[in-house]
Amino acid sequence: MQQLRLFFIALQFFTRLPIPRWVGFQPEWLHHASRYFPLVGWVVAAGAAAVYALAAQVLPAPVAAVLSTVASIYLTGAFHEDGFADTCDGLGGGMTRQRVLEIMKDSRVGAYGAIGIVCMLGAKCTALAMLPPAGAIVALLIAHPVSRLAATALIWRMDYARDEGKAKPMAQQMSGAEFAIAALGAFLPGALLVAAGQVTAPALCASVAAAAASAYWLGRKFRARIGGYTGDCLGAVQQVAEVAIYLVLLASLGQGALA
Repeated sequence: MQQLRLFFIALQFFTRLPIPRWVGFQPEWLHHASRYFPLVGWVVAAGAAAVYALAAQVLPAPVAAVLSTVASIYLTGAFHEDGFADTCDGLGGGMTRQRVLEIMKDSRVGAYGAIGIVCMLGAKCTALAMLPPAGAIVALLIAHPVSRLAATALIWRMDYARDEGKAKPMAQQMSGAEFAIAALGAFLPGALLVAAGQVTAPALCASVAAAAASAYWLGRKFRARIGGYTGDCLGAVQQVAEVAIYLVLLASLGQGALA
């Protein structure tokens, strides 16, 4: 029952979805709810994939891709996209650690954030639109859990950069065992899809490697610029890793423009 409670806490933190009243809330539960962040990706992926599948019955693939992206944004309240935009603004406009953190905390979106979010959403929708319909659904089911694991890796391996903030309660503790549980939740959908013949093992491994590389690269940048990560940084990692997975799965089809 406690594990189910922790899952619902993670679901409440990262989505708009209501949770049962009996769950309750204690701030320290967020320490341990991090193990279930990839499972939240299952829920978001299921919603986005369902919207894509329904839309693709009557609409062209590009429209279905856009609608599925809209669905994922609605389910999460643009939580991760907002973090990505704030991170673009902070890293792009701040020269000192203090200034970067100040910009990232500002609720206004600047030029770097606006440009970044347009490019990121454009890359995401275009990649999904270029995948065959079945491949786009598979990509959604893989990318959402794995990209959230990439963000979770920062909680596991890095220090929180602020003294206060929404992400601080979940940033203080994550053991290796908890990360292993998160990894199991992230990789299980992909493993099932490989077993069902919906994606090849090399393509899955390459997409996971792309997500890991995204987290590693951004993590090094965050450590150098602000000495750790913030909640916005987690959103940025999730978004970049998600796009990286779509691009790798698209590249695995071998249909490059000059091929």
